[in-house]
Amino acid sequence: MEKLATKEERQEILRQYRHLIEVWSTRKETKDLWDVRKAFRMAADAHKDMRRKSGEPYIMHPIAVAIIAAGEMGLGRTSIISALLHDTVEDTDISLEDVEEMFGSKVARIIDGLTKIDEISDNNSTAQSATLKKIIFTLSDDMRVILVKLADRLHNMRTMDIMPQEKQLRIASETLYIYAPLAYRLGFFAIKSELEELSFKYSQPELYYEIKQEIELSRPERNKYLNNFMKPVRTSLQIKGLKAELQINEKTTYSVWQKMRRLELSFKEITNTFSLDIIVDTEDRNESLECWAVYSALTVIYKPNNKRLRDWMSTPKANGYEAIHTTVMGPLGQWVSVHIRSKRMQEIAQKGYAAYLKYKTSSSSPGSLDTWLKKTRELLIENRDDEESINFIDDFKQNLFSDEIYVFTPKGDMITLPKGATVLDFAYAIHSDLGNKAIGANLNRRVVTLDYELRSGDQVEVITSNIMKLQEDWFKIVVTARAKTKIKSSLKNERKKSREAGEEKLKMLFSQLKIDDNSQNIQKLMKDVGMASPIDFYYFVATGKIGEEEIRLSLLPNEERSGWLRSFRIPFRGKQAKASDLPDNNKSQASSPKVIPAGKKAYVISQCCHPVPGDKVIILEIPGGNTEVHRTDCEKAIQLMSVYGRNILKKKWVPLEGKTYQASLQITAKDKTGLLNMVTGMISNDFQLDMSAINMHSHEGLVFIKIVIFVPNVAILKNLMTSLSKTDAVIKVVRTAF
Repeated sequence: MEKLATKEERQEILRQYRHLIEVWSTRKETKDLWDVRKAFRMAADAHKDMRRKSGEPYIMHPIAVAIIAAGEMGLGRTSIISALLHDTVEDTDISLEDVEEMFGSKVARIIDGLTKIDEISDNNSTAQSATLKKIIFTLSDDMRVILVKLADRLHNMRTMDIMPQEKQLRIASETLYIYAPLAYRLGFFAIKSELEELSFKYSQPELYYEIKQEIELSRPERNKYLNNFMKPVRTSLQIKGLKAELQINEKTTYSVWQKMRRLELSFKEITNTFSLDIIVDTEDRNESLECWAVYSALTVIYKPNNKRLRDWMSTPKANGYEAIHTTVMGPLGQWVSVHIRSKRMQEIAQKGYAAYLKYKTSSSSPGSLDTWLKKTRELLIENRDDEESINFIDDFKQNLFSDEIYVFTPKGDMITLPKGATVLDFAYAIHSDLGNKAIGANLNRRVVTLDYELRSGDQVEVITSNIMKLQEDWFKIVVTARAKTKIKSSLKNERKKSREAGEEKLKMLFSQLKIDDNSQNIQKLMKDVGMASPIDFYYFVATGKIGEEEIRLSLLPNEERSGWLRSFRIPFRGKQAKASDLPDNNKSQASSPKVIPAGKKAYVISQCCHPVPGDKVIILEIPGGNTEVHRTDCEKAIQLMSVYGRNILKKKWVPLEGKTYQASLQITAKDKTGLLNMVTGMISNDFQLDMSAINMHSHEGLVFIKIVIFVPNVAILKNLMTSLSKTDAVIKVVRTAF
């Protein structure tokens, strides 16, 4: 310990270690304490000459990760030891064999899993997607690997101030894209919220601090309102002999921002930036009865909105979360969200998977989290050799974070599906053969098609036919990763049967066109039509979708490549970034990507968010494709940064002088004669701006105008929005996506 640091630093290290022991709430027998102490000493000695970029001794990081694992996640001895040693095998001379000899195979396996995740290079898209896929695969091995990894990521996010901005953006986007959804799915709601909050802070700092300040300014008035709201509730609960603690739950800046963006509202128009938690102190056997008794007492005082009642006690969420959610009308006509939970439910809500295991008995039936983990393991095994990692992770991630619905089989068994799931998703959730032969369903005693979107409470009987063949278009009507995997697997099996016919046909076409039948020409053709899989390639040759025209355009000289080749995609593959040779746009090419020269490279203005000079942007180099400019709040940019995070360029976007950029505005106004003339006149005459598209419709006295304009910078755009907002008829002006 003498070589670790200065005297003051050594004292702080020991203080943090003692704090770790204090927050450790699981079993702490003498041997457990001794093993954790050994792990601490091993880590301290291994990292004695290392410091973090902040300048503090490196050992402070493993201790902090262990404190999060023990205190905030409720994990025990094995996880704490793994947290203390998680960087030793990768960064020091300690080997995995040394760890196993001292602490056993379980600790060694967890550290090996963590090391393998970190060892995967993420210099290109394939390796980065493999990193994310490896993280997800740990769900099917030892859950504690991903739990310690979450603790590690949380501490890194908490201490990211010293990092350069491009690294902050990369880590923040990866966190928001994969780690926050995983924390949510495993029940760690507090950790999920903090990861989102920190990601928002580093990706959009100005907006983060602006909303944070608004929340702080509104806090005194909000607390005064809620204190008055809670007084009669407390009195009623005391009279009824119900013991409960009432807590004010303030929403995060990220959740407020998401609501502002979704509803296109300003902060002042968002009414419920808080909720009320009622934690019922009762025995486990009485908790359901007493939680509903609290609900009854509450709704006698304040009238509920029955459309917003959610019973997560009878049907817990897939992450084990249980509660009653309701919304009641409080004083002064303000809706108040209320969550009612027992102490056991509260602990599960805070500590997720660890608390779920604590309360789960060996004799109890499998819970929703057990069922989800079982399905996840099956899905991961099916996809272990899937070469399209990015697409798989994107599908899997969407299912992680989506709301859930509950539907029933004809026998009354309940099936959990993500919101938006269709009849075909339901069929594949039961069995792949049922999905492959499905033609429709009897739903609540009426016949519906395969693309019918299910709702909670539906009872579904799938109708099948033995002569039904799998359709490629089915991939477009399913949302679950499981259904997509099953369809993809079945299509691949069908296409394998066409390989020999495709090879023979390609040889014939090469012979007719006098092209050498060699691997070099075949690889070039596959690349030009955007296909990596030989199975899919030969299938499309066999079926005539790749024929003489495509071969000529790809392999014969002095032929211009048609747009078809660039846009060709197999039905279940997502869009891939391609290099673009497009010239600069003029105003008549509004639908094409705008390319701005920047030295030897070309910056492509993304079509998903349409950045304007003055916006907060990132410049991202897509391997083998374009160098794209995105706004930092663009959802597509978040996904791309999580995959190509190492490719964020440090240089700033310097647009060319005299260029204009597209922006889309949504105007809500009162229906008034001459309104459109007033709007277009202000844009054309007062601001001297050109327009490329206008769409207008009216409904019940209101007019909704969507208008696409060309602006030189965001300052002029904001001035225009302010001027439009000040006119009498206009109610609201917001910038929207295209």
